[in-house]
Amino acid sequence: MGGFLNILKPPGMSSHDVIGFVRRVLHVKRVGHAGTLDPAAAGVLPIAVGQAARLIEYLELADKTYRAEVKFGIATDSGDDTGEVLESMKDFVLPAADKIGAVLKQFTGRITQVPPAHSAIKINGRRACDLIREGKSVEIPSREVMIHRLELLAQRRDTILIDTDCSKGTYIRSLCTDIGAVLGIPATMAFLVRRRVGDFHLEDALTLEEFQKKGASALLDPAGFLSHLERYDLNPLREKAFGNGLSTGVRQHIPTSETLKVYAKEKFIGIGRFDRAKMEVVPVKVLKH
Repeated sequence: MGGFLNILKPPGMSSHDVIGFVRRVLHVKRVGHAGTLDPAAAGVLPIAVGQAARLIEYLELADKTYRAEVKFGIATDSGDDTGEVLESMKDFVLPAADKIGAVLKQFTGRITQVPPAHSAIKINGRRACDLIREGKSVEIPSREVMIHRLELLAQRRDTILIDTDCSKGTYIRSLCTDIGAVLGIPATMAFLVRRRVGDFHLEDALTLEEFQKKGASALLDPAGFLSHLERYDLNPLREKAFGNGLSTGVRQHIPTSETLKVYAKEKFIGIGRFDRAKMEVVPVKVLKH
């Protein structure tokens, strides 16, 4: 048994809780997920079962789409409304929509952000959030991320609703607090829903109840969810050798990417790495059929 699942994680459950649920329903131990969602958040949670769990790291490379509500007037230590309030402001007026839109444009493209300390980022092998719970100070380095699109959907007295397409590693909580900093008003994330992870879309996601009814029939072919990876068609005569861990010289076409999804006779057989110096495709993860 193996394949992907497109699960709609409800608010109030951790991503790990969902993994436990899937294991109990399918009676399978080897289950993993791509892209942790905070317990308070909801949305698309890609899950891999069986040998497809070996492909999780490639799902995490995909871009994501989020919808978030930004609440102004408070800033918290966690970056969302579950944390302790660090700063508050009562007498403020949000700028007009066009001015907010101009600020959002400043966050479009390649930007630098500091992930929240209350996160699963590992510091010397330990999760930052666990270190904070132990009373230890945590300093998280900044990182570069790509914001492909950042759109203002709605505005109320003290909140705005935004929609964004972004690269892996983007923290929406940090984006919300940074938007507030530019506007000069404390801000925090009030709600988050992940609408897409690569080829996994919210409208196709199964609730836990729907998944429980479908069981193993809900499993999806992994090949249909790796469109962000370049395809390489292997010479059919090299399929057995590739499956045995042997590289193959590039004859069909020269890839432009290092990480490739490899096919033989229109069948997805795994992941390869293009060695440009040797002009060879090296097997990385080969799936058994």
